[in-house]
Amino acid sequence: MRPLLLDEDRALPADPATRVIARRIHREVRELPLVCMHGHVDAAVLAADRPFADPASLLVVPDHYLLRMLVSQGAELAELGVRPVDGESAQTDPREIWRRFCAGWHLFRGTPTRFWLEHELADVFGVTVQPGPDTADALYDQIAEQLGKPDFLPRALFTRFGIEVLATTDSPLSALPDHALLREQGWGEKVVPTFRPDALLHVRRPGWRADVDALAELSGVDCGSYDGFLQALRERRRAFAAAGALATDHGHLATAITALPPADAARVYADALAGRADDRDAGAFAGHMLFEMARMSREDGLVMQLHPGVLRDHDTDVHARFGPDMGFDIPVAAEFTRGLRPLLEAFGRDPGFRLVVFTVDETTYSRELAPLAGAYPAMRLGAPWWFLDSPHGMRRFREAVTETAGFYNTTGFVDDTRAFVSIPARHDLARRIDAGYLAALVAEHRLGMEEALETAVDLAYNLPRAAYRKAGADAG
Repeated sequence: MRPLLLDEDRALPADPATRVIARRIHREVRELPLVCMHGHVDAAVLAADRPFADPASLLVVPDHYLLRMLVSQGAELAELGVRPVDGESAQTDPREIWRRFCAGWHLFRGTPTRFWLEHELADVFGVTVQPGPDTADALYDQIAEQLGKPDFLPRALFTRFGIEVLATTDSPLSALPDHALLREQGWGEKVVPTFRPDALLHVRRPGWRADVDALAELSGVDCGSYDGFLQALRERRRAFAAAGALATDHGHLATAITALPPADAARVYADALAGRADDRDAGAFAGHMLFEMARMSREDGLVMQLHPGVLRDHDTDVHARFGPDMGFDIPVAAEFTRGLRPLLEAFGRDPGFRLVVFTVDETTYSRELAPLAGAYPAMRLGAPWWFLDSPHGMRRFREAVTETAGFYNTTGFVDDTRAFVSIPARHDLARRIDAGYLAALVAEHRLGMEEALETAVDLAYNLPRAAYRKAGADAG
């Protein structure tokens, strides 16, 4: 049995002199509210505000970082509690799922998942020993007992974590009933939706036509024409904005964003409705629709988030059996300089437009993204995201982009998580890494302490708040 202790200096610089400076900077930001503008927590969890069922369904089953590591070492998704879409059997005993996780605890050594989990277990649940085969049952019982207390209801934890605002990610085909309930109960400014239209923009996707019919019904707009389709999307965006949305979110594979002539776009749309669109037309239409999404963001002020360069559902069998988001989304090389050029030429200097760009291809940081963000006032760099939200990944981000784009063309941290109780751990890690980076600048006499403290507060709180204000709100 090994102790689980959170060292106060975790993830701070190893150099003693720099660490002293980093401690002071981190103290300045550690208690600041959390601004969570890009995530995947289900709004229903907070709307219902019911006790979490058990440790496994809270900490293991929804966390694709955790699932993918265990699967890479031979675990089956079904034995980790993930139910196949066809109704095949899966492990339903949460204690057995928890035991399987604890048996694989050593697999997470050196990973950000280990850092987050240690923070969750120790700080949220008061755990003092590491998970393992010999501690699994005792830890399960300890956490399960905590989950039965009022202080561990979702909204109580939301408040305890210091979350100021939490953005969810939502389909345009959702009527947002959970957000409506939250708004009625005074939580409308705390939990806001995000418009994620990807499924409607890829006309060759299975189920696309059925989704267009659903869009027409929900929006009250006939989608039998391309113009009607655009109008229906505008109506849904208006509904999201009325529900408190501040942003849209787009996860296309490529960045080839070029507006088609209206007649060509209408032809491709008509062909897609008839089932005749080919892959080439579908790709061109998807790029065109990103341009249209930018135009609509210019009209309605919703901040446009773009995160290309991920090949979704790499294992087609896993996708067929279990659905998306099972840990088999794999990064590919991304290109931004040419791909974003038409969009940025049209909107990149427009004070009514804001574009936040994320990547999992860090080779583009210094070569493309930092120079672009350092030139176009409408563009900001999103935080290290997904496979890069790690200690080394976040340090490399600051080192690669700061000298070209500075701090103030970035947006602060986003947690991008479905694992609700991991949110404070993820933000704490980001604040520690930024404290270390700023401490090095102070130690090298490149930045004064007062400016470092001010910058740390901006990175942790002010920049995400400013970046996700409706575009144009601060224009003038």
